[in-house]
Amino acid sequence: MTPLRMTLPQETIRAKRDGRALEPAQIQAFIAGLMDGRVTEGQAAAFAMAVYFQKLSLPERVALTDALMRSGTVLEWDLPGPVLDKHSTGGVGDAVSLALAPLVAACGGYVPMITGRGLGHTGGTVDKLASIPGYDVRPDLDRFRRVSRDVGCCVIGQTPDLAPADARLYAIRDVTGTVESLDLITASILSKKLAAGLDGLVMDVKIGSGAFMESLDAARGLGEAIVGVAGGAGLNTVALVTDMDSPLASAAGNALEVAYTLDYLAGRVRESAFHTITLELGAEMLVLGGLAVDLPAARERLTEALDTGRAQEIFSRMVTALGGPADLAEHPDRYLARAEIVRAVTAPEPGFVARVATRSIGLAVIGLGGGRTRPQDTIDPAVGFTGLARVGEAVGPDRPLGVIHARSVDAADAAEAALRAAYGVAEGSVGATPLLRDRIA
Repeated sequence: MTPLRMTLPQETIRAKRDGRALEPAQIQAFIAGLMDGRVTEGQAAAFAMAVYFQKLSLPERVALTDALMRSGTVLEWDLPGPVLDKHSTGGVGDAVSLALAPLVAACGGYVPMITGRGLGHTGGTVDKLASIPGYDVRPDLDRFRRVSRDVGCCVIGQTPDLAPADARLYAIRDVTGTVESLDLITASILSKKLAAGLDGLVMDVKIGSGAFMESLDAARGLGEAIVGVAGGAGLNTVALVTDMDSPLASAAGNALEVAYTLDYLAGRVRESAFHTITLELGAEMLVLGGLAVDLPAARERLTEALDTGRAQEIFSRMVTALGGPADLAEHPDRYLARAEIVRAVTAPEPGFVARVATRSIGLAVIGLGGGRTRPQDTIDPAVGFTGLARVGEAVGPDRPLGVIHARSVDAADAAEAALRAAYGVAEGSVGATPLLRDRIA
């Protein structure tokens, strides 16, 4: 193969399709072509599928991560505290980022968090924030820097400046069945985080029926890949493997999860699973940033910041600084979209939740209009579920499986059928799986 042919997109695709290792120059040329139009969307989809089946070696992962990162600006910070971030592989009801960023900022960290759109059956943090009227999910780089510095946290979607090639590949993965590729997940996550100029990163690798990784071995593999590639790039990283056999929060849907977060920060809601995972991830961030001597001390700091209302205040300041309403926390019903039809779904017989097909609930949110089946699809922020039951909880006439928020009777009927099919109820009590399954440092 001549150097010229090495850079042709079809030759790169063919080489990976046939299981051959790619040289860094091939990967760099392919990603550059994705940016300047020499690589088509179809070719990028073919490349993603080839990687999905044939995998990447560690050097290939590093090269892909580097190429995506260098497709845009790489930030440098001069702040009085550590620059920290957290990333989740995604799940259902996973609104942790919305609460965690202001919580860590309230403890002295700086959290310039670049988040993604919904991917597959999982909800996207940027889609949740977009349900807040006026909130600028893609500010320019100057505004991103300014809000991060002045408020302490700034949660946004990918900007045109930071890892723009990843944004293009990300949207293609969402609709081509290549979401679950460990290699593509690793490169996608770390390209954005390295471009953001972090001092420390905590990775939340979800495992279970609502996660992309359904086995512990696969989740550990991703955690090790993230920690390994990040460490090689000089970024201190810890990965936690956490449970997604049930929706993490009892709400799933964009505006509904924002409302849930506001309730959590205000102390109106403190569901055990969501609270525990938020504190564990936040504690790891504080220790990585030198803001706490150990995890117990970090949990105490986070709890105090939550209970005193400092985290809620910082969230409100962030919303206002990015164009959202100043009184969102006090009057969420004035601003967050609401669906016309609200319907509780009860179990056929009372009992205890024995299993939840959590992925199916995420897909049902998409069916209601709360997610995408094509990159260009718009999202209805109002639809989704609240009151979702977790494994081990009692359900019956006074405790439904969940509550549907829909725009039409037909949509509500379809969501009800999906919700009933997603839950298995047993007569006797059932123990839930542990929330924290592993830690990789």
